Amino acid sequence: MVGITGPVDGLDEAVARERAGATGTLERFLDSLDPAGRRAAAFALQRPGTHRGSAERGLAHLAGQRLGWSAAESDLMLARLLGRDSVFGPYELREAFPVVVPIAVSAAEQAGEYDRTRLRTLRRLAESYRWDRRAEEYGEIRRRIDVLLAREAPVVDGRLPRHLLDELDDYGPAMRAAHGELLSGAGVAAFLGHCALLDKPRATRVWRRRAAELLAGAERGAEVVRLLLEGIAAQPQHRVHDVDPFGMGLVSLAGDANTSLVRGLLWASLGLGEEWVVPLLGAVALNAGTGLGGSGGICRSQPLATTAVAVLGECTAERAEEAVAELGRLPRRVVNRTVAKGIARATETVAARAGMTASMLRERAVPDLGLDGRGVRETALGAYTAELAVREPGTALLSFRGPEGRLLKTAPKEVREARAEELKEVRAGLRKASALLSEERARLEEHLAAGTSWPAEDWRRYYADHPVTGVVARALVWEAGDGAGGWTAGLPERAGGGWVLAAADGTARPVGAGDGLRLWHPLRAGDEEVAGWRAALLDRERRQPFKQVFREVYPLTPAERETVSYSNRFAGHVLRYGQARALMTGRGWAGRHLGYFSDGDSSEMVKELPAPGELPAAEGVRWRARFFVELVDGGAVSDGAAALCSTDQVRFERRAGAAGPRGAWERAELAEVPALVLSEALRDVDLFVGVASVGADPEWRDRGEDRGYGAYWRSWGFGELTAGARVRRETLARLLPRTRLADRVELTDRFLRVRGQLGAYRIHLGSGNVLMEPSDAYLCVVVDRSREAGRAAGKVFLPFEEDGGMLSVILSKAFLLAADDRITDPTITAQLRRGR
Repeated sequence: MVGITGPVDGLDEAVARERAGATGTLERFLDSLDPAGRRAAAFALQRPGTHRGSAERGLAHLAGQRLGWSAAESDLMLARLLGRDSVFGPYELREAFPVVVPIAVSAAEQAGEYDRTRLRTLRRLAESYRWDRRAEEYGEIRRRIDVLLAREAPVVDGRLPRHLLDELDDYGPAMRAAHGELLSGAGVAAFLGHCALLDKPRATRVWRRRAAELLAGAERGAEVVRLLLEGIAAQPQHRVHDVDPFGMGLVSLAGDANTSLVRGLLWASLGLGEEWVVPLLGAVALNAGTGLGGSGGICRSQPLATTAVAVLGECTAERAEEAVAELGRLPRRVVNRTVAKGIARATETVAARAGMTASMLRERAVPDLGLDGRGVRETALGAYTAELAVREPGTALLSFRGPEGRLLKTAPKEVREARAEELKEVRAGLRKASALLSEERARLEEHLAAGTSWPAEDWRRYYADHPVTGVVARALVWEAGDGAGGWTAGLPERAGGGWVLAAADGTARPVGAGDGLRLWHPLRAGDEEVAGWRAALLDRERRQPFKQVFREVYPLTPAERETVSYSNRFAGHVLRYGQARALMTGRGWAGRHLGYFSDGDSSEMVKELPAPGELPAAEGVRWRARFFVELVDGGAVSDGAAALCSTDQVRFERRAGAAGPRGAWERAELAEVPALVLSEALRDVDLFVGVASVGADPEWRDRGEDRGYGAYWRSWGFGELTAGARVRRETLARLLPRTRLADRVELTDRFLRVRGQLGAYRIHLGSGNVLMEPSDAYLCVVVDRSREAGRAAGKVFLPFEEDGGMLSVILSKAFLLAADDRITDPTITAQLRRGR
């Protein structure tokens, strides 16, 4: 076959005579050749460098003839146009497209079996050239390619066609190697060939009906679907072999052809009644929708993520709980805006099909993990017993009990050696429990922000009594109301066969059958009630799964009433962009990147605030916030990532219902925004500023010429306290008298003043920055933000930020400076000498 691409005797002479004016010479010469000679001439005329007019006449003449093209010859002709073996550069192909592509399409039409991946790429290129002056020719090429792509490939049982699970990525060869015997089963190739025709996110009813017929006729068809989907769910990202002439070998999970095949498998799986279908759809959506490298808005495979999400949205009412549970796990990891919108639509659709809200379905779908009423699951491992337990405020623990009843924190050697596989499953259960508890914490915090309420029966079943969710829910303060307008707050406690809410003052209110329950929020409580709950949790040393009692609140300010439609409360700050971006993404804010290789000098970060879980999708008003950021330091050009950004306005928009036509969001004045929506959105923005501001970097001052923003660093690092810092001050006022520092510290409006043996110091309650008295010289003290930072603070109970947050950092610095005569760190002692 390779020889067919070589010289053709007489062809150059015919071309020369044609160019000299002997019209028709080339066509007569080509007609004088046998079919093999004409195919060889087509290859010769297709190559770059051939006179454009002669190539166009000759190839157009041959394209209309039946020349007996083989599949190998067709593939070779397409490979010369696209991919690693292409003889055309990107711009050469564009110029020659209407000349050299029709003959390749003709060869594919006659061969019957052809390279669908390259044809699909040619079709996209033809679409992109549709405004060319030869638009009619491009339209005809597109039409012919569409016919080829819609045609099912010829199937020979026992042999998988090469376009199925092709070699343009790692996925195809891996699946062929792992499941070769299964893939050669009767009817499998026909089924997979139909799957490979699906190059869109959604399948038509006609396509799905045909897929069901072919799947029913495929040997071990359900197993084929399961194993191939498990393969893509576990497929690492990698650089695929790109056939797009303008491509750069993109990182993905699969190439174009195998992506279409997997899309078909996803839709085909929906017709199977197997238990594994919905969890596997969720696993594919998660792997494909996660950002490259494990984070970010550029998916590993957006086509597969959108398809898997769309299929989950088509689940029947009987599988709705599972589908919503899988969809509910995605937003924490999948931040791509297109996929996120699809997740929201799919969730609403499947919930409506079941006649419930998404929140109600998610509550019903939380597994109990086999835990008993104590929150424990025991697994026998020979003479030992593994005990998986969940404990308040939301942690999972694994321990082992020996034959004599002694409790062990780690697996004994006997179990590790003799029961390795069983031990592996037990440890997998621990990971699953930890992940599920994390999801439940996040979901309950969303309900706190939304103000969701539940009937008492649902609250008892899905929260208070649930073995997993209960350990999170029972550590939170709830409010019960009987519908008459009053609400009573308390921590859930068992009483006989029911539940009561135990108030901060020790009184208890029984939860009645007709009550509604919601999570208590400090924004709805008075100052005295908030102070009472904070004192109660400190006295009882009760730690919550997330900040609830000590939550910061952000009511509307007079300045915001003046600006009417936007808040400047957090404008004008300079943030480390990478850190700020990660925080924004983690809190559900999405928007364009800043930087040389991204989307420019400004961006709007957008978050739709959670709506009450009991509110039907078509009812009520939805709210979203927009936070504006600007590029102020693009960093190194070679990095392409922004180094610093500045903050600007926060605005709010509303929309009726959960969905609507494009442009349905309307700008709202701040006074119209519900207090809970306003407070929760501004709390997020305060978090971004508080953590990512250059003012929060204790080493920023010592960066020399590259530092910049020194005036901002000092004003933020020692300025007025934010809402979060004020909560920190109030908490310290209650904590410090309980410590051995009580007689060496005092709180001022913005600082914690510490008296050491060598001098006195002021620690700013917002930034943690330190000034030495009396000179006000800056003292750089860098504390390791880890769990050990909190332990270093005299093992003080911290109601929040116990894992190295600013509260533990301030306490650690206070304990360090109170004993300044025992400091040995040379970087600190040198500063102490200079500052005196």
